[in-house]
Amino acid sequence: MTFILFFKYRIKYIIGLVLLCVSSYAQDQQEIRIANDYYSRGEKEKAVEAYQQLAKNPLNIQAIHSNYFNLLMDMSRFKQAEDYIERLIKRESKFTYKLDLGILMMKQGDQTKADKYFKSLFKTNSDDVYRMKMTADYLASYNLLEFATAALIQARATGGNMLYNLELANLYRMQGKRDEMVNVYLDYVMQIPSNVSYVKNLLQVLLVKPEELETLEKVLYDRVQRNQESEVFADLLIWVNLQQKNFNGAFIQARAFDKRFKKEQSKTLEIGQIALNNQDYESAIKSFAFVIKEMPNTQNFLTAHLGIIKARESKVKKSFPVNRDSVRYLITEYRNFEKKYADQSISNEADLNAAMLHAYYLNELDSAVSDLSKLIANQKISIQLRSQAKINLGDIYLLKNEPWEATLLYSQVEKTQHEAPLGYEAKLRNAKLWYFNGEFKLAQEHLDILKQATTREIANDAIDLSMRIKENTTFDTTGAALKEFSSIELLIHQNKLNEAVKKLDDFKSETTPGILDDVYWLEANLLMKLGKFQESIAKLQKILNEFPDDILVDDAYFLQGDIYENQLKDKEKAKEIYREFLTKFPGSVYAAEARKRYRVLRGDFTEAPNQM
Repeated sequence: MTFILFFKYRIKYIIGLVLLCVSSYAQDQQEIRIANDYYSRGEKEKAVEAYQQLAKNPLNIQAIHSNYFNLLMDMSRFKQAEDYIERLIKRESKFTYKLDLGILMMKQGDQTKADKYFKSLFKTNSDDVYRMKMTADYLASYNLLEFATAALIQARATGGNMLYNLELANLYRMQGKRDEMVNVYLDYVMQIPSNVSYVKNLLQVLLVKPEELETLEKVLYDRVQRNQESEVFADLLIWVNLQQKNFNGAFIQARAFDKRFKKEQSKTLEIGQIALNNQDYESAIKSFAFVIKEMPNTQNFLTAHLGIIKARESKVKKSFPVNRDSVRYLITEYRNFEKKYADQSISNEADLNAAMLHAYYLNELDSAVSDLSKLIANQKISIQLRSQAKINLGDIYLLKNEPWEATLLYSQVEKTQHEAPLGYEAKLRNAKLWYFNGEFKLAQEHLDILKQATTREIANDAIDLSMRIKENTTFDTTGAALKEFSSIELLIHQNKLNEAVKKLDDFKSETTPGILDDVYWLEANLLMKLGKFQESIAKLQKILNEFPDDILVDDAYFLQGDIYENQLKDKEKAKEIYREFLTKFPGSVYAAEARKRYRVLRGDFTEAPNQM
């Protein structure tokens, strides 16, 4: 009986104790919420008092430590913070509390003491790789980046230098130590070459200044010399030349790359294509010519052969006024290529290009329509080439003033190449067709979709045309001035340049100031095509003088440089304009090209021996 009574009392006691603990826990949780609320509202005195009381119970430490410790440092209560941390260390010796003590030293401005303390702490724990990595993360969260870096280096010293490359590079980045960052990224890609694209993307974002790319180039030269069998550094050296738009330098390195690693001149061919797309025709021709010489009777030979004709074509089309004899010579080159390699599918592309020259520069429209119609009917060609031929045939119908035939072909490509670059290109053609016809609402519907196009060039063209429509129809809802302006643009598109000049002169006398900047821009380009370069420069200067804040200002400035460089052959004047351009428009879409041209004219890219 006595035992039973004792047992009952014992049970009641335990239940009471449990209820008391639960009640105390619930009360502490409520107090923690109140303290945190004070902290988040910036009521520091109330918060610190609340945390101080809560800290007396060891069970609360995990929930309040971060806020309480940071608050004490923020309020410069350093002695109180030190006592608190030392009490915690004595109680449980948790490693992060030891780190907090060093953080507190730094907060008090005692760099020497902190250096000594962390050095001792890292040495004591140097064998624990995971702990040192956690230390780096923790210290980085307090922006103690040098100590975080030291901890990570210690972790790598113990666990091997393949560890934590990306984390270490990021710490160097946060400290602005670009050279160290770059070297760690290069170590990383040497260990895992398959991640070279990832590293290229990172470096493209992080290295934005010309001098940073120049430094990277020098580092890569050294790496290539020390690692002659490493493809990845040689590939990166080519890549950094491309980032600087030094296509001749890229060609020199690609030529050596292909020879060393037996790539059948595929890298050199790639550089030729990139140079051509970036309008560096000399480097493109040089690259293609080298492939032709080194790789006879191969597919790369055929691609390079066609590429060199395309590069010559681009040069002819950029020399104003376009020489019709040069155009006929190009057509002959394309036709010879087509006949010689008739059994190869690449010959169809030569047929396509020749047809467009017939149409745009010799006004032989029926011949071009016949050629392209036969090409489209050829069931052996790829769907991409057939779609391109349809777009080109639509362009010719627009030259023939047959817009309905043109839009039919564009719409076919829109349907078959939906969500593909050619589909977007066809939609842009349709938008321009409606624009030329003065149907601005229909044009705008197409343009609104194209603003989200995956191809940046198409998206930019869509945005530019959309802005022009909105700017010139907001107050003039009839769009009368813009209709007249777009009809002149159509004449230029149709290569009816003299007719466009006369109509533009009439339009200028009637136009409103709102569209005058666009008129000057159109007139400057028209005069340039006619070979009237000084007059073109004068119109561009009108944009700079009369519309200094206009969206076309950087376009006008850059085009002046281009005319001096490539048409008037005044290299010194061009160099002066590009230098001024970089000062005035550092964020322009033309900035990279202007910088490259300035450096070329200055002689920065004179040919040097390859480094492989």
